[in-house]
Amino acid sequence: MTTMAAATLLSACAADPAQTAALERTLAASPSATRALEKWCAARGIADHPVVLARRLKGEAGPEPADLRRRLAVSADAPLGYRHVELLCGDRVLSVAHNWYRRELLTAQMNTVLDTSDTPFGKVAGPLGFTRETIDSRRGEEPGCPPGTVLSQIALLRLPGGQPLALVTECYTRAAIAR
Repeated sequence: MTTMAAATLLSACAADPAQTAALERTLAASPSATRALEKWCAARGIADHPVVLARRLKGEAGPEPADLRRRLAVSADAPLGYRHVELLCGDRVLSVAHNWYRRELLTAQMNTVLDTSDTPFGKVAGPLGFTRETIDSRRGEEPGCPPGTVLSQIALLRLPGGQPLALVTECYTRAAIAR
């Protein structure tokens, strides 16, 4: 397939509101975007082994959302963890995410894994039983999302008692909905 044909196919898929809506429903049905993407990947045959990995992106941290510390219920000087990652299934980048999280609510081992590996946050923190509250979901790009984002979501992850754990901005790519 030529580069032009591939670009045309990706643009057509990005414009497919039914596929974008299906992805949105899949995300809404799971407390973890990672788990939702693994189900999505498996159902669509995106990779032979439908496991989602987080490829850490180098560089400076993204700008903190204006309401970040209020949403996480922390003071202005409280230290936060931050990850900027691409979530991949096989060789396909399904999303780019910014994740700010409260390190003190994770175990030392969880923090080490987040600092040193490509394991997605949802898999690392999953044993804590967090839930996902979608704050905003829109077609297209949120600030901080790369060009070509087809769906953007901002979500707050909460521990079982309601305590805020993390705030994520997720930018779902054309590749996530391509057939």
